[in-house]
Amino acid sequence: MSLTVVITGASKGVGAACAKIYAAQGANLVLVARGLSALEQLAHDLKQQYPNSQILTLGADIAKLDDCQTIISAAVKRFGKINVLINNAGLHHRGEFSAQSADQMAAMVDVNLRAPIYLCALALPHMPKPTTADHQNAIVMVGSLAGRAPLQGAATYSATKAGLRAFTYALHDELIQKNINVAVVSPGPIDTAFIMEEIDVVEDIVYSQPMSTPEQVAENVLTLSKSIRTEIAMPWFSGKLTTLGYLLPSFRRATRGLLYKIGKKNKQKYRNRID
Repeated sequence: MSLTVVITGASKGVGAACAKIYAAQGANLVLVARGLSALEQLAHDLKQQYPNSQILTLGADIAKLDDCQTIISAAVKRFGKINVLINNAGLHHRGEFSAQSADQMAAMVDVNLRAPIYLCALALPHMPKPTTADHQNAIVMVGSLAGRAPLQGAATYSATKAGLRAFTYALHDELIQKNINVAVVSPGPIDTAFIMEEIDVVEDIVYSQPMSTPEQVAENVLTLSKSIRTEIAMPWFSGKLTTLGYLLPSFRRATRGLLYKIGKKNKQKYRNRID
């Protein structure tokens, strides 16, 4: 029987890459984003390539609780169950905390933290009891290295991703015995419009770490949905750096200048690529 997979922020980037990887496995997909036209184009392309995958597209804003209810209700009405929930949608208003408005801060909390928590609560009652010992349901969050170590110029964003990571670890321990794996993939910079279209306002330090592709992140989402692991930080070495920086704040502050220099140089290379 086919899995039913709900993906938020599915119209591009990591969400679209996740849609493709699950469609290739013949999963039923519920693709969610605010822009319906991009979703429908993605669904059309996936159906051409993977005709065994049934796809439902939903234009919705997960910052609105009513829309979250609509997403889960529509998924269950169409497919009868939810096996995998991928909380991928994210929002980042960049810049110093003092320069941001209350509305911008609230929006990041709503999209990055409140909505994933609420969607989990709504989806869990519709995750069926596994029929075999090697089958499980899963909830996978797309977090960030910024949730593992604080990032200046992204105070609220870092806080929301750290909160999402903490929620993941706690819920993982609650549900793992029920064959529901709750996990988070924590990537560094990803080569998507999320940072490349805002390259001039993204902190230089972000580009000090190797860039991942959406496909690499999607592969790790798939891995987590089939395992009992709680987190994959990527790239591997960057994950180790964030752990060290979190445990030793003095190390993070001491290396900040060097990382900014590396990031500034790399940013210019990426800017030249865009030009």
